[in-house]
Amino acid sequence: MLKIVAIMFCGIAVGYLLRNYLLRFVPKAITVLIWLLLFFLGIEAGANPRVIGGLKELGLEAVWLSLMGVAGSVLLAWALWRYIQARKGGKS
Repeated sequence: MLKIVAIMFCGIAVGYLLRNYLLRFVPKAITVLIWLLLFFLGIEAGANPRVIGGLKELGLEAVWLSLMGVAGSVLLAWALWRYIQARKGGKS
């Protein structure tokens, strides 16, 4: 963990030193690196027999959590919209 924090602070220091330079390649490089990390994570998960064996349970739980997360977000957004409209004096 200490290594990760040290690397992050080194990145902050380099970013601070290079703040006056146009670093247009950085967002594209970050995107490519994230894709690579996700790809290698998939390889690691696919090679693990425990993950593949529990995929059915993990998949069903992930679907359930996703649906409930979306439903909760929609419900609270709707409630917030009604509250804001009521405060403005408009019709909901």
